[in-house]
This record gives sequence, C-alpha cells and structure tokens, in this order.
Amino acid sequence: MRKVLIGVHDKYCSMRAVEYMGKHFSLSDDLEVMLVHVLPNLPALFWDEGHILTDAEKQERQKVVDTWVSKQRDMIEPILQSMVRHLIKSGLRQEQVKMKFISGSVDVADSLLDEAKAGGYQTILMGRCGIQEGKHLLVGSIPSKLIQNAAGMGVCIVQ
Repeated sequence: MRKVLIGVHDKYCSMRAVEYMGKHFSLSDDLEVMLVHVLPNLPALFWDEGHILTDAEKQERQKVVDTWVSKQRDMIEPILQSMVRHLIKSGLRQEQVKMKFISGSVDVADSLLDEAKAGGYQTILMGRCGIQEGKHLLVGSIPSKLIQNAAGMGVCIVQ
C-alpha cells in the first residue's frame, strides 16, 4: 500500500497540497492518506516566569494550557474535515483518509518526519506558504528541513 502524509498548516497553502493530491493521486485503491496538523510548542505566554510553581499554580497553569490546546484543535478541525471531504470528492474512500493532531512539538518538521517514519509513509506532501525573501535562510523553513532530512522518502512541496 502506498502511504502519503500531508502536513496541514492552514487552510490556504495546505489546501493547495490537498487539491494536488486529489488531482494526481486519488484514483487508487492502494493508497492511504494521513492529514497531520502539528501544533508547535507553547507560546511564550505560557512559559514559566522564573519562580517555582506551587502545586495549585501548576494545576491552574495546566488548565490554561489545556484550554489553549483545545481551542487550537477546534480551529483546525473544520479545516481538516473540509480537506477530508475534498479528498473523498476527488475519488478516495473515507477509509483511505485519516487525520491526526500533534501538540507540544518542539520542531514541526521533526514531528512530521517522526510521524511519517513511524507510520511507514513513503511520501510527505505539503503546501508552501509564502515567506519573506531570505528569511528561511536564517531560521529555516519546514519544507527545507523536510527536504534535507527525509531520507528514503519522497517530499512534494506544492506552491
């Protein structure tokens, strides 16, 4: 069975990747597609401000973090569902399309690569979002890191 992992970042650049998938690969019975959204590590707002937290403070902070993660999941869920519907409309069956939400990632590209390796995916497909000229050279980009580190896998970046 051929297995393709699609990294989902947002509605627009990720949908281009899904449309590409639907157009070029969907008429196949031996295909499994996994839509994966990786939520990066917590924003600075949730970081420890330098003092040792009491158990009550830890519990309170965990509630806030859990709420934030839940809201992020609630925002991406409709996007993932629309992508599933698009792939089914393109010719895939419901059982061929799966979704996954990964939270607390230190590095999005590494999380996608780990998921692809663990799941036996041969191809990673991703939409390329616009980035300021040259910025990716300083901080790196997810597609660049995937291309550099996806040994033994195909990587398809859709503009």
